Amino acid sequence: MSDLDVQIPTTFDAFADANADDSGAGAKEYVHIRIQQRNGRKSLTTVQGLKKEFSYNKILKDLKREFCCNGTVVQDPELGQVIQLQGDQRKNVSNFLVQAGIVKKEHIKIHGF
Repeated sequence: MSDLDVQIPTTFDAFADANADDSGAGAKEYVHIRIQQRNGRKSLTTVQGLKKEFSYNKILKDLKREFCCNGTVVQDPELGQVIQLQGDQRKNVSNFLVQAGIVKKEHIKIHGF
């Protein structure tokens, strides 16, 4: 009986492959487009999550020219650089980013009411 083929159970992580850093399915980076309410009917549209290799100022300049609104690039300690535009420009910004080839449509999340 000293020659038993008894296997001792070990810990097995079934989700180890899904949590890997190089996994394509779980490692999607999204661009978040949100709206923030200001006073009364005034609102801000924020764009967060663009890749760092893009020039935020050039994108902002094109967005401002295209939609006839004002905007700025804000440095946030948690979120990094965030583009802010005046008014509710969520649909316009998402269409612009897809048409310009900056982001794929499935990588955009639009938030707000």
